[in-house]
Amino acid sequence: MLRPRRILGIVLRQAFLYRRSFSRILDLVYWPTMDLLLWGFLTLYLERGALRLPKFVSFFLGALILWHILYRSQLAVSVSFLEEVWSRNLVNLLVAPVTLGEYLGGLIAVSFLKVSLAFGLMATLAGVFYGFNLFRLGVYLGIFVLGLFVLGWSIGLVTIGLILRFGQEAEILAWALIFIFLPLSAVFYPLEVLPKFLQYLALLTPSAYIFEGMRAVISQGGLPTEYLLRAWGLDLFYFWGGLWFLKRQYAYARERGLLPKIGE
Repeated sequence: MLRPRRILGIVLRQAFLYRRSFSRILDLVYWPTMDLLLWGFLTLYLERGALRLPKFVSFFLGALILWHILYRSQLAVSVSFLEEVWSRNLVNLLVAPVTLGEYLGGLIAVSFLKVSLAFGLMATLAGVFYGFNLFRLGVYLGIFVLGLFVLGWSIGLVTIGLILRFGQEAEILAWALIFIFLPLSAVFYPLEVLPKFLQYLALLTPSAYIFEGMRAVISQGGLPTEYLLRAWGLDLFYFWGGLWFLKRQYAYARERGLLPKIGE
């Protein structure tokens, strides 16, 4: 059974890192703010300028905020694990009376808190600077956000598994692996602009249905049920697949004695 108190301990461990670290706190707000301001004003220019693209700001800002949720949710899980590697605390943590499930539960809770802060900041800035109210998506917004959280956590679990298998030299994947999903998710453009073979690959990602669904809600006021069912079906598949992969790599690392060598 998962013990909430131990999960809370993992959360507090990460919170203590931010208590006296200005650089970590800055990272939480700097990149979301800069991305929103830079790309927001650019899309505002494109909508009001010669191109006069209809609903361009709504499509782009909505996609930008939702993409940050996906990117930050997986990054928070991966980097929280890497914090233990960088501080050479991984072995100490693994010999503590904390199960792998409780540890992962703590990382997911940390990810949820960090991304919620960035999401609130970006949604507020979008309303102040561009008059864009993301919450007009209504109940669909919660469906989209939670679906992206689950996908981000799934990618984070795979990243941790690869680091356990190949060591700290694989840490670049914490920043790189998610960008495989960027072109396939059709974040800033309709799925139909992709070549046919990429469209088939995109339909295997839950994020493609979520971003297509977001544009459907903004332009048509409703979401096709098919999008929702496929997105959540793939989300559950990815999440359980990520858990299975991580558990396999964790068992492999224990059998081969790789855990003490990570970070050396």
